[in-house]
Amino acid sequence: MKTHRLQDPRLLAALAFTVIVIGGRLIAQWLGTDGPLGLDDAGLVFIWAVGHCDGMDGPVVTLAKRALETGNVNLVLGWVRAEDEAEVRSAFEHAAAVRKLGPQARELADRHFFETLVRVHRAAEGAPYTGLKPAGRDLGPAVPAADRALEDGSIDKVVTLLAEAIRQGVHEHYHAAIHRKAFDANDVQASRAYVEAYVPYVHYVERLWQAATGAAHGHHAEHATHEH
Repeated sequence: MKTHRLQDPRLLAALAFTVIVIGGRLIAQWLGTDGPLGLDDAGLVFIWAVGHCDGMDGPVVTLAKRALETGNVNLVLGWVRAEDEAEVRSAFEHAAAVRKLGPQARELADRHFFETLVRVHRAAEGAPYTGLKPAGRDLGPAVPAADRALEDGSIDKVVTLLAEAIRQGVHEHYHAAIHRKAFDANDVQASRAYVEAYVPYVHYVERLWQAATGAAHGHHAEHATHEH
């Protein structure tokens, strides 16, 4: 994809919205929906933070395995802050020494290094460490698509995926509100029903706009609080 296409504000909005897609269930709760973007949960199973940085088949552990096999800790240091480098180097050196003692020791040493690396990485992003997650989890379409885009050298499929999710989510929230908009001013129950649809609709649009126009970094969306 040509660079000048990234100047399209609609494209930039779709890309920035990745923050919300990855936020998944937490942001869905903020917006009052049943699932991310109003889509079916079976197709979008999202987890905390980036979603696969704490997985056994995620980018962090994958590089950690390669680092241990090659003896090159530098392969993983990009995933931690400079001030945390000493801790990671120490864990790596310990693992490298212990794993020579045999298969069982190797497995335990590797696991300890993986856990240390992921914990330190997540702590730097303000995210809690909840243990390593098994490989093969359903991460939904967004995260795998984002990874594939880096491999393929094209963001087009990611943009299409996000644009369709945004379109569907906005339409669902809008129609839920517009269908309750016409009510008798003296009908308090109907008024409350409208508000119950109006608030999630406006919050949904607001969060989309904030994601598209504001700065976002790492896993911080996990700890944001609803302001309304």
